[in-house]
Amino acid sequence: MHTALAFVTVFGYVLTLTLLPVVLLTKKKESVSTVAWAMAIVMMPYVGAFFFIMFGINRVGRRLRGKQVATEVVSRALPQLARHHHLHHDHLNETQRELRRLAERVTGTHATVGNRVQLLIDAERTFQEIADAITAARSSIHLEYYIWQPDKLGTQLRDLLITKANSGVHVRFLFDAIGSLNLTRKFLGPMREAGIQIASFVPGQSFRERWSINLRSHRKIVIVDGQVAFTGGMNVGDEYLGHDPHFGHWRDTHLRLHGPAVLQLQEVFAVDWKYATGEELTHDEFFPQPDQVGNVFAQVAAGGPDDEEAIFHGLMFAAINAARSHVTLATSYFVPTPSLVSALESAAQRGVPTRVLLSGPKTYWATLRAARSYYDSLLKAGVEIYEYQDGQLHSKTLTIDGCWSLVGTPNFDARSLYLNFEVGVILYDRNLAEQLEHQFTEDLLHARPIEEISWNRRSSWNRLQENFCRMFSPVL
Repeated sequence: MHTALAFVTVFGYVLTLTLLPVVLLTKKKESVSTVAWAMAIVMMPYVGAFFFIMFGINRVGRRLRGKQVATEVVSRALPQLARHHHLHHDHLNETQRELRRLAERVTGTHATVGNRVQLLIDAERTFQEIADAITAARSSIHLEYYIWQPDKLGTQLRDLLITKANSGVHVRFLFDAIGSLNLTRKFLGPMREAGIQIASFVPGQSFRERWSINLRSHRKIVIVDGQVAFTGGMNVGDEYLGHDPHFGHWRDTHLRLHGPAVLQLQEVFAVDWKYATGEELTHDEFFPQPDQVGNVFAQVAAGGPDDEEAIFHGLMFAAINAARSHVTLATSYFVPTPSLVSALESAAQRGVPTRVLLSGPKTYWATLRAARSYYDSLLKAGVEIYEYQDGQLHSKTLTIDGCWSLVGTPNFDARSLYLNFEVGVILYDRNLAEQLEHQFTEDLLHARPIEEISWNRRSSWNRLQENFCRMFSPVL
């Protein structure tokens, strides 16, 4: 008995001394996180160590060089795009120029001219447009999704892909192993039999990476023939059509793109595909010379835990700080970093009307409580906060001064900004910004405003729940 107790004690000390240097080396840019993990490991050696191994280690970093190589190889497929479709400063106002410089520096992509971008806010129309584009495909269909449900909608789209594969179209399907956990061999079998190439994105590629359940590809991408693309907040599942009784009506935002920006999305998919499978998609058929089919200035941004800098965090922080007339933010999950909270508060305190629309009672219990823990200081600073009541709000949109917008997959939370692989489209376009702001105003008709006076009267029990959930904000 004494021998076993001594072994447990000694092993606990060894485990602690082994993991502390790992915490200091891997969390050096996040002082709060460093202290929290170190205290957890010291005060609760086994429990703290277990949670750090499960949630604290970024194992994708071990394959960082492979991801960088994939990016370098694929980027060489776009020389013509780089030379002929870049946006020049003289087309932009001061705010747009400032944010374009930042975006091009942190993303490595360039704003492009000649795009046509369609805003999609109705789920049925969105999936019909995707189905129509797939039906019209002649050479290739590339899909990357966080969630693909094997339900009625998922099966219909699957069968359509099988039909196109049987007609000779090359179909590649990349899904996240955690988000699409419901996909079974039985469901995927007919796709493989039709010749569709299927791969899962990390986590899940190896036994070691199956511990990395905290790292996910949250991207939603469809690209057809390298000429038309879709991205935004909508995954594939019946709940997005409002058929899930828990969520009810599903309010989301998606984009349909034509023009040079499509090839930037194709590059994102090609890098992810090479990272997951090793196959290089650098053939000319995947990157056809784009036509200028519209007048929208657009730029694709992709970010993930393999980047040295948190790309979307930097974009959102800079955009809010650059605002001079107004800020509108819609997000399904609101668990911001301290600097993003400060940016919102600073904008409101400068006299910039700052409105935030968040998910309401239909969202996940813990996420909602964590979000509410930030309301006090935001309301005090003058930020207007609204909670959506008519079902589930799943949009991820940010507009600045009616001339700059970000639409895509990242939420306004630490998970999207630091842990997930995300993608978005930056739009330097007044018309689309006005459409997004008009939709924002329409959504407010189905939202409850949070009033500071009544909010401050909430019970201590509610405050306790909020602060408890906030402790888990880095992984919610």
